[in-house]
Amino acid sequence: MSKILVIEDEAAIRRVLVKILSEENDAYSVEEAEDGLKGIEAVKNNDYDLVLCDIKMPKMDGVEVLEAARKIKPEIPFIMISGHGDLDTAVNTMRLGAFDYISKPPDLNRLLTTVRNALDRKGLVVENKKLKKRVSKNYEMIGESSEISIIKDMIEKVAPTDARVLITGSNGTGKELVAHWLHEKSARSAESFIEVNCAAIPSELIESELFGHVKGAFTSAVKDRAGKFEAANKGTIFLDEIGDMSLSAQAKVLRALQESKISRVGTDRDIKVDVRVIAATNKDLKKEIEEGNFREDLYHRLAVILIQVPSLNERRNDIPLLIQHFSKKITEEQGMAAKTFSDTAIKLLKAYDWTGNIRELRNVVERLIILGGQDVSEDDVKLFASK
Repeated sequence: MSKILVIEDEAAIRRVLVKILSEENDAYSVEEAEDGLKGIEAVKNNDYDLVLCDIKMPKMDGVEVLEAARKIKPEIPFIMISGHGDLDTAVNTMRLGAFDYISKPPDLNRLLTTVRNALDRKGLVVENKKLKKRVSKNYEMIGESSEISIIKDMIEKVAPTDARVLITGSNGTGKELVAHWLHEKSARSAESFIEVNCAAIPSELIESELFGHVKGAFTSAVKDRAGKFEAANKGTIFLDEIGDMSLSAQAKVLRALQESKISRVGTDRDIKVDVRVIAATNKDLKKEIEEGNFREDLYHRLAVILIQVPSLNERRNDIPLLIQHFSKKITEEQGMAAKTFSDTAIKLLKAYDWTGNIRELRNVVERLIILGGQDVSEDDVKLFASK
């Protein structure tokens, strides 16, 4: 059940808002506060999914409430309630982190749509933060070779900026790992990291996935839905395999980069977004541009910083460290006793042609741990890791 707080000093408007929300959806639990001070006290002592907050109030105005709440529980979305003379202030509150604003007297459809959108985004942000706690340990950068050291140095320099980054490299080299570390080491690390695999989404759905849609925009659009760009607001969006994105979606991404605005499928209403964009591809985008499959203007917008991730064959000296790392991780996951790899086994694995890169190496290590002896030998490698 979504828990909503209404902070409004005018009793009549407060009652209307509570009545509308309570009657609209049985899944909404609505509480109220008659001024800003009581509102902040409620935020401190409760876990709300959404706050509706008036701007002009005695004791503590809505702007002060928003700023205080962002320090206490920054994940709670705020919808500001503005009178006619408060519109400029309402717009400014969005720069301070408010999700949106509605005007008095509230329009029923506008109110309910904004509430649903805010709750959708809250759900995405919470889910992403839960994932992030589990994910961080899975994205360690293992290696001491000169090739990987160059990438680590680039990340240290680039991450603190908002520069857009295009990561290139073959499948399985760890492009998503680089993207995660660019976010983790940035000023946006406390905000969302939203990953979109452009190759895995059908071309007819990619725009809806990225930018959201309004009810009725297409056959299966039964309600308004926020897209990934909105979910990544204030944080980072990672567009993996961007070379597979349709030209129409590329045009919308270009606009988002140029104007920091998006519009949902089915409407022309602009939504401001503050998102850092990191993209990755295993394709030669310059060749794709020549063949008319990728926009040159989008390429230049994305490729402010280029990071080429080397193949595993180009950093063979890191293979012993990677084997050790995967061995420890896999045995812990499987609840097995720790295993070692003999020097001859490692030497043989270093000599392999790793066309599948690090992803392939991990699979081979897992196979050897499950099927090999306590001390994985050269014979085990020849028997179970044959290519």
